Amino acid sequence: MLVSQIIRNKPQQGVVTVTPGTTLGDTARLLAEKRIGAVVVSSDGSKVEGILSERDIVRELAQRGAICLDDKAEAVMTPNVFGCSPEDKTDLVLQTMTSKRFRHIPVMEDGKMIALISIGDVVAAKLAELELEKDALTGMIMGY
Repeated sequence: MLVSQIIRNKPQQGVVTVTPGTTLGDTARLLAEKRIGAVVVSSDGSKVEGILSERDIVRELAQRGAICLDDKAEAVMTPNVFGCSPEDKTDLVLQTMTSKRFRHIPVMEDGKMIALISIGDVVAAKLAELELEKDALTGMIMGY
């Protein structure tokens, strides 16, 4: 299965972004409002400068307290983000996400971000693929 198939099956199109100057407090509100686990930090909405996750915000809260909510996204985000392309195989993407301990990965095409997929998206796609394979094998065995 390819990443492009995951993107087609995602209910929400587009990527939620914040600018590098957005505060952690505003980002946390956005994450809660959209019911998502991460946002891409981008000045222009297409170039990935970093990813800021709910985990990043919680870590800062635990270390420094509520004062960190006034910090800017660029101070806390994960820079140097790994991306993938729509033509990448999901097995490779899942392996990369697992080994590097990423929960989200931007999908890039022609140097621009076109989607953001989560490890949950990739696992769900893999499970659906396995179910189809099981059904096909069952059909062959049973003579359907």
